[in-house]
Amino acid sequence: MRVQRIGPILKPDSSRVLFRAFNPMGDRQDLHVVARIMALPEQEVCRLLEQVMKEFQDRHYKLRSFFLKRFEEVRPLLLTDAPLSEERRLLIGAYFTHEYALEAAALFNPSIVWHPDQSGLPEGVRRFVLSLRATGEGHISSITFREGTIDADNHIVLEKPTRYVSTPEIVPNPTYDRNLFERKLYELDLWDDFAAEVLACLNEQFTLEELKEALQFVEKQRRGRYRGEDQVARGILALAQANYEVFFSPDEPLSERVLFPTSPTEVNGMEDARFVQFHEDDGRVIYYATYTAYDGKVVFPQILETEDFLHFRISTLNGPEVQNKGMALFPRRIHGRYAMLSRQDNENLYIMFSDMLHFWYTKQPLLKPTYPWEYVQVGNCGSPIETEAGWLVLSHGVGPMRKYSIGAFLLDREDPTKVIGRLKEPLLMPNADEREGYVPNVVYSCGGVLHNGYLILPYAMSDYASRFAIVPLEDILEAMVWV
Repeated sequence: MRVQRIGPILKPDSSRVLFRAFNPMGDRQDLHVVARIMALPEQEVCRLLEQVMKEFQDRHYKLRSFFLKRFEEVRPLLLTDAPLSEERRLLIGAYFTHEYALEAAALFNPSIVWHPDQSGLPEGVRRFVLSLRATGEGHISSITFREGTIDADNHIVLEKPTRYVSTPEIVPNPTYDRNLFERKLYELDLWDDFAAEVLACLNEQFTLEELKEALQFVEKQRRGRYRGEDQVARGILALAQANYEVFFSPDEPLSERVLFPTSPTEVNGMEDARFVQFHEDDGRVIYYATYTAYDGKVVFPQILETEDFLHFRISTLNGPEVQNKGMALFPRRIHGRYAMLSRQDNENLYIMFSDMLHFWYTKQPLLKPTYPWEYVQVGNCGSPIETEAGWLVLSHGVGPMRKYSIGAFLLDREDPTKVIGRLKEPLLMPNADEREGYVPNVVYSCGGVLHNGYLILPYAMSDYASRFAIVPLEDILEAMVWV
C-alpha cells in the first residue's frame, strides 16, 4: 500500500500561553494577599502595576480587562466599600491571574474537516480546519485549531499560527429546552418531586439565571423539609453548566481560538475531539465534534456544534449507551436517523442509531478484535467517510507492548451495521521516528478526509506531535479482505 508520510509536523509550542484565574491558595491566604496589596502606598501600587504590564502586556490581548474582571471576582474579600483607584484594582487582579502554556506538553490527536469558507482559492485547492488536542501543565487538555490548504497534488500548506491565544466569551444566558432538560434529569437519576417543582416554575425555554431563581424559590418554599434537596439542586445546576455556549470575536484568527475546559464535567480536560462536517437533509451544514470531558475522576462523552467556528454550543450526551470514549458521528442521517460509532466496553466497536442527537438508548455489536495487531482492543479513528464503495472507517488497534496502529474497514452504505471489508494489516504503524514520545509506540487520529481520490490522514505520534499521511483510496480498497 502506497502510504506517504508528509509534512508539516506540528510540535507543541510552550510560548503559546493564555491567562487564567489563579485560585490555588484558599480563602484565608487570598484574604492575606488582598490585605497586603491594600496596605501598599499608591505610588508603590503604580510602580508594581507598571512592572507587570511591561512584562506581560505584549503577550496577551485584553489583559487589563481580565485583571479588572478578576478583581470583581475577589472584591468580596475587601473589608470596606471604599473606592479604589483603577491601578490598585488592576494590581489585585494581576495577583489572582496566571499564565498557562496550553500546549507545552503535547499537540496531538488531530481531526480534519473542510473549512466553511472556500472562497478566493485557486482551482483544485481546498481550505481545511485542523483541530488538535493541546495538553499543558497538570495534563489538562483543550481543543485548539489550525487552518491550511491542500492543492490538487496533495501539497499541504498550514498557516503559521500567531503567538497569541484566546479563550471565548461565555454566553451569559444560554437557553435551555425544558422537555430536554427534564429528560436529562431522568437519565442522571435526578428527577424527583423537588426537580419537578423547579421545572414547573420555568417556561418551555429558560435561561441559567431563571433556573437559579427557580431553585432558590423552591428551596425557600420547602425550607429543607426533605432530605436530598441539596444534592439534587447541585446536580440540576451542574447539568445546566455542562450545557453552555461560547463565542469568539471574528477578528481573532482561527489559530488563536482555544476551547478550554469550562464546565464542571470537563474541568480536567476536553479530549480527542472528532470533528465531522454534518449534512442535514434540508441542506444545512453543521460541524459537530464528539469529545471526552474529564473531571479528574470520570469521563463524560459530550458533543459540540458550530456552523462557523466562532459560535459553539456544548451539550451533554445522554442515554444508557453513552459510555466510555471514542464516539464518532456519521456525517449524515441514515434512513432518517442519526448514526454513531461507539466503544462502550473498552474492547469492541458498536454502532448506535437515534432519532435524537443527544439521546442514545440502544447499540449493537459491529467489530471485534480479529488480527494480532488489534487483539487488545479496537476503536475508531474518527467519523466514517462516505465513498462509492461504502462507509470507510479508520480504526485503531492495540497489540503487544500496547502498540497502537491505524487500520480501516468498510461498512455497507445503506446498512452500516454490515461490515463488508476489512484491512488484515495496519494502514499505519509507528516507525522509528514516531515511537518516542509522551506515550511511546502510538499512532492515532481523530478523523481524515478524502481529496482527489486520496485519504488525507492527520495523525498523532506517540501522544506528542502530529503530522500527515496520504494514501490512495484505491490502494486501501484493494487491500481489503472482503466479507
